Amino acid sequence: MRMRVDVITTTDWLAPVIWEGTFDREALGKYYRKQNITVGLVVFAVGSLTDQYLDPFLRSASKFFMPGYKVIFYVMVDRFLQLPEMDYDPRHSFQIHLIGEERWWNNYDLMRMKLLGEHIQDHIRHEVDFLFSMSANLVFQSEFGVETLSMSVAQLHAWWYFRKTGDLPYERRPMSAAYIPFGLGDFYYAGTIVGGMPLRVLDLTQEYMKGVVLDAENGLNSTYEKYLNKYFFLNKPTKLLSPEYSWDPTFHTLRQVRSMKIAQYPID
Repeated sequence: MRMRVDVITTTDWLAPVIWEGTFDREALGKYYRKQNITVGLVVFAVGSLTDQYLDPFLRSASKFFMPGYKVIFYVMVDRFLQLPEMDYDPRHSFQIHLIGEERWWNNYDLMRMKLLGEHIQDHIRHEVDFLFSMSANLVFQSEFGVETLSMSVAQLHAWWYFRKTGDLPYERRPMSAAYIPFGLGDFYYAGTIVGGMPLRVLDLTQEYMKGVVLDAENGLNSTYEKYLNKYFFLNKPTKLLSPEYSWDPTFHTLRQVRSMKIAQYPID
């Protein structure tokens, strides 16, 4: 792990926080190439997300996501589509899974996590060594490589990373399954990217579903990101991705952000 003095590079529980300049890509490449790994990338695109974001997501991911490694792209869509015209890497394969529209109802995040868990159980866990699930409104700008791999990977929220811990928008209602008391909490994690070994991602989806169901039984609901933050509060991620890995280009680019890995665009 290389040092940077302008940012947090290690958590209190000794998990690395990945920023440009804190890792040796060449050394990591030598290690992972010997492992002959396959990495999965899941993206859900329904409705207007498909028209507006899916093509740039896939084109940029094909170029910058895990270059040099075997990748399976799992594209979850609510209607038939053709993959965009691009230069296809022979190490890449694409699985397009059609999701019936009736299954999305009025809670996109709930259905997304439910389906992600089902696909991990059914086949993904047998097909890849590491797995990422990402929002469709992301466009890769530079290499998203093996420096991001770990057992459990969380994405630091670009806006809230630079705020005081006491100001983080955790769920504060004690009755909610997503509750984190005032004075506790480490970071605020974004829902744009989660990753890790497939069974750890599966565990996240299952705990999220339990929290949603428990709250529904009590007449409560919370946001996907708040349940996600409760999960990582109880189950510390083993690697954190800095805001460079999901940066909103409408923000003023701070000096700490040396290399925007992924641009996150607002969903209309």
